[in-house]
Amino acid sequence: MHLLAACARAGKIAAPVVLTVDHGLRAGSSSDARKVVAGAKQAGLKAIILSWRGKKPKAGIEAAAREARYRLMGAWLTRHRIATLFVGHTQDDQAETFLLRLARGSGLDGLSAMQARAPWPVPGFPHLGVARPLLSFGRQDLRDYLTVRGQSWLDDPMNQDIAFDRVKIRKAGAALAEAGLSPARIAAAAAHLARARETLEIVTGAVLARAVRPLGEKVEDGLVLDAGAIGAAPREVGLRALAAVLMAVSGQAYRPRFESLERLFNRIAAGGFKGGATLHGCQVGPARGNFEPHDLLVRKERSRKTGGSGAGRK
Repeated sequence: MHLLAACARAGKIAAPVVLTVDHGLRAGSSSDARKVVAGAKQAGLKAIILSWRGKKPKAGIEAAAREARYRLMGAWLTRHRIATLFVGHTQDDQAETFLLRLARGSGLDGLSAMQARAPWPVPGFPHLGVARPLLSFGRQDLRDYLTVRGQSWLDDPMNQDIAFDRVKIRKAGAALAEAGLSPARIAAAAAHLARARETLEIVTGAVLARAVRPLGEKVEDGLVLDAGAIGAAPREVGLRALAAVLMAVSGQAYRPRFESLERLFNRIAAGGFKGGATLHGCQVGPARGNFEPHDLLVRKERSRKTGGSGAGRK
């Protein structure tokens, strides 16, 4: 907040608006949200409290709260025609995210962790983006900065609750650092993987340019997929290309579940694709009529709600 306010003054641009979300998950959350508003006002900024209302889930609360948070903020930004949300994720957060995803068996995309600029993390807000300008700074760096400025900060007591996976990772930080796995080292590994991911995305783009063409005027009308070109690509590139096609047609922001994606890819790469399949809100099947023998049609699924995760024969 203070850094962006100073940046706005120096650049003579509009001051940022501060958003804080009251998840209502603990006593005192509303009081903390009001303290954020007071702190913003003291800094000469406008602040908005967004409240997560309704029944809260008993399981998966971290993921549910994150989705609710970004939906609330995304809706507010959309109403006020603001395109970018700046968040204060630090190098420590980056390291924790890497370790969380490693523990969950994530692949290259997950282990490349958070990007400095990224698409909106929940579907439904394709025009919004997230900026993380502080990924090279440690959590203690920010606390030192605030101390020098004579500013206090809030510590969420839920950050000490070992029922949450991220807190378990955080509490293991000292032991990991002693073994040489400092947040800086872990974040550097994530950065290396991010560069590898960027290279793969460039190669995948070249494969898509060769293997995919539109069926109609809009992507939503469907895409024609050259099964031979996809199957001949290196496996990781082929999987990425197939995921990109499914995401484009379905309009979903996230890739399909890997196991389902791999099953569909295996069928395509084997050649002679028979029947059809559904995945990620799309129908995939052989193209009929004036198409090449190895062409497949990928269209938005009509019979069910978008977002199915299984790939099955029809």
